[in-house]
Amino acid sequence: MGTLFVVATPIGNLEDMTLRAIRTLREVRLIAAEDTRTSGRLLKHFQIETPQTSYFEHNKLAKRDVVLAALAQGDVALISDAGTPTISDPGYELVQAAWEAGHRVVPIPGPSAVTAALSVAGLPTDRVVFLGFLPRQASPRRALLESYVEAPETLVFYEAPHRIRESVDLLIELFGADRAVVLARELTKLHETIWRGTLADAAGHLVVTEPRGEYTVLLAGTSAERSRWDDDAVQRALLSLEAEGVTGSRAVKQVARLAERPRSDIYDLWLRLQAGE
Repeated sequence: MGTLFVVATPIGNLEDMTLRAIRTLREVRLIAAEDTRTSGRLLKHFQIETPQTSYFEHNKLAKRDVVLAALAQGDVALISDAGTPTISDPGYELVQAAWEAGHRVVPIPGPSAVTAALSVAGLPTDRVVFLGFLPRQASPRRALLESYVEAPETLVFYEAPHRIRESVDLLIELFGADRAVVLARELTKLHETIWRGTLADAAGHLVVTEPRGEYTVLLAGTSAERSRWDDDAVQRALLSLEAEGVTGSRAVKQVARLAERPRSDIYDLWLRLQAGE
């Protein structure tokens, strides 16, 4: 019974390839690769001559039995185009099938855009929610993000360059312009950029900077201070400011900033107050 090795490969800089990963890829009988052309260049660089077979999203069901048959004869390695397999990449079904067939599954850890970005973001990492790539369609994307508006965890997701501006605008609408965010792109590559600031600043940054390369977006979770600002607390603050003679628009703006909640939420609560609800 062979072992399935899940091998992390560089996300950009080839010097991030570990010695253990090189040795493992040389010793297995077969490498299941997301794109054999991409992995072929990597294997050639490290003088690895192990045979490959393709294993990607659209052939994973057909190739599963091929890989399992190879595992019955010896060890197999699973790699993706870059980073750690199964992390927003194909592979978890193969891992599941290998376990169910009685094989050992062994991680060969290494590069991952998620952990690399988290390590330098300066945001809390004790509680993290990874969303992978956001849905491409606007409605599912909004629905997914709305479900995390009150979440205290740091949110991490991937985004394509042609959608990053739209996604940041949506984050501002849902989470408020003052929420802290980190935009990391081209990690470990020549043009690596790690940008930090508020969502409002991020929108401005993306106006003057042409988005290029895949982004890893890290969004700060709801602060403990904000968690105390439920709807009742917001309305009490609005009533207090109104009693002091502060206009509605100024009160909404001030409370939104203090509560770290979207201004649209606060405005809706102010309207309900005016309606006597």
